[in-house]
Amino acid sequence: MNRYPLWKYAILVIALVVGIVYTLPNFFGQAPAVQVSSAKVTVKVDANLTAQIEKALSEAQINADFVQLEGNSIKARFTDIDTQLKAKDAVAKALNADAADPVYIVALNLVSRSPRWLSALHAFPMYLGLDLRGGVHFLMQVDMKSALTKKAESLTGDVRTMLRDKNIRHAGINRDGNSLVITFRDAAVRSQAQDLLATQLGDVLWVPSTDGLDLRLTGTLKPAAQVAVQDAALKQNITTLHNRVNELGVSEPVIQQQGLDRVVVQLPGVQDTAKAKDIIGRTATLELRMVDDSAEAQAAIAGSGPVPFGTERFVDRGFGPIIVKRAVVLTGENLNDAQPGFDEHQQASVDLTLDAKGARIMKDMSRENIGKRMAIILFEKGKGEVVTAPVIRSELSGGRVKISGSMSTQEASDTALLLRAGSLAAPMEIIEEKTIGPSLGRENIEKGISSVIWGFVAVAVFMCIYYVLFGVFSSLALAFNLLLLVAVLSMLQATLSLPGIAAIALVLGMAIDSNVLINERIREELRGGASPQAAITIGYERAFATIFDSNVTTLIAGVSLLTFGSGPVKGFAIVHCLGILTSMFSSVVFSRALVNLWYGRTKKLKSLSIGQIWKPAPEADQPVAKA
Repeated sequence: MNRYPLWKYAILVIALVVGIVYTLPNFFGQAPAVQVSSAKVTVKVDANLTAQIEKALSEAQINADFVQLEGNSIKARFTDIDTQLKAKDAVAKALNADAADPVYIVALNLVSRSPRWLSALHAFPMYLGLDLRGGVHFLMQVDMKSALTKKAESLTGDVRTMLRDKNIRHAGINRDGNSLVITFRDAAVRSQAQDLLATQLGDVLWVPSTDGLDLRLTGTLKPAAQVAVQDAALKQNITTLHNRVNELGVSEPVIQQQGLDRVVVQLPGVQDTAKAKDIIGRTATLELRMVDDSAEAQAAIAGSGPVPFGTERFVDRGFGPIIVKRAVVLTGENLNDAQPGFDEHQQASVDLTLDAKGARIMKDMSRENIGKRMAIILFEKGKGEVVTAPVIRSELSGGRVKISGSMSTQEASDTALLLRAGSLAAPMEIIEEKTIGPSLGRENIEKGISSVIWGFVAVAVFMCIYYVLFGVFSSLALAFNLLLLVAVLSMLQATLSLPGIAAIALVLGMAIDSNVLINERIREELRGGASPQAAITIGYERAFATIFDSNVTTLIAGVSLLTFGSGPVKGFAIVHCLGILTSMFSSVVFSRALVNLWYGRTKKLKSLSIGQIWKPAPEADQPVAKA
């Protein structure tokens, strides 16, 4: 009656082993390390750099536990902080010939001490939040005036294109602050232009005016449009910062909006504030310009002549100097996506997807410049570098552009990655910064773990006293639930913070409720006269419906917190929801397996060790009325 088939026990054993393996990395702590990542979007971190770092450490007589490539960065682990600091200096000196213009970022970091065999099984510790691990916190402010200025510059080009397409003549288009001023010689032409622009650019308010003999049409963004531009700029900056920080390998960064024009950036585990500034401040901007292949430009490349007026000299990655016109055709704002692909000749290419405005500009530009080269330039810290300069073979329409040429599949993938890095819609500056040291984080961890342990011990002692052997089963199921919860969080590489630890403590208290319901239901069946084996079966079956209902309602509340919450609230909700799921499995399946294993093989079971069973006192005989 109360026996589990062998396959159910096998599943539980597998779950137990997996839980132990993926929980283990969290007990080894963290070791000081040096992290090396690219300081330029055009410089790649690969296995060859690992060999250079190992050589630099060997020459400096510094022993590392290991040096390995993880994602887009290389991490070298050491036994103590003194060795870590010496290694940082040695590696930085070996990799960066010019300290003022570093090629690689060499920063201090913390990594897990878990053995390599666990890492080979992809068993990693949970990420720790800023309050537990320490790290750096920045509050950055977006320059909204600059966002409006860039929008005005963009509108200037759009207006010029619209008027040219409709053959409407004007005497000049100028920008006065964030307003556009168009000058006309004829009132009828101005009226025609006003009707066209009011229809095509609904977000702009057009007001006619007169200045002497000049007839003017002044366009200003409407208040609602200004708010939309500023909101879009903030969201684009947040997305770009996410891409940049994630590609640098910073574990679980927090980048979120605060207020109307501010962004919070938290980088857990990064103790070097200066390097953290470098990481978040080096987001690249993207521009597309035409290449100048004139004789004067070739002479400037050869060094026999000056750079022609209206052009700039850049370095084409892998091909040397190149002369590019100053006029910007497109910026990163018009690029929706960039993915590696193949052209019609099965050669590696980069496929660009442009927005509507970018598609229109690209169509016009490519139609007028067939056979000429177009340069894609990435700017970092005011310095630009040409990623690629393909030849325009035909008109590029439809918003999809394919860049192909002499590039390998890996180069196409790298180029697409660089282009996806995007650009900041508006400049940002750091207005607040703070560093949370690892000592404070360690104290928070110790107090949090102590609260969970003592809470577990208190619950286990009460259950063992009140329910005796069934209390032991319940306590073991509670320990199994805690093991599974930590293992799942580790497998998901979730970020654990103080609210998360609070959620674990809460889950322990809620998980034991299920076992209390089961034990009390078994007691109730025993009081009703059921046999011990029947009481176990009926107790588990009837308690399950109540357990399921209560957990589903609690899970709904947790999902609501997860959906609408952010920051610490979301961290609490994740642990809370996962804890509910693991508690249902452990309290019903695992505890039943223990009970079946202990009592299931006894055919004539006389009693259960489930504590004192209080039976109601027999009612006294009622007097019988006589006629």
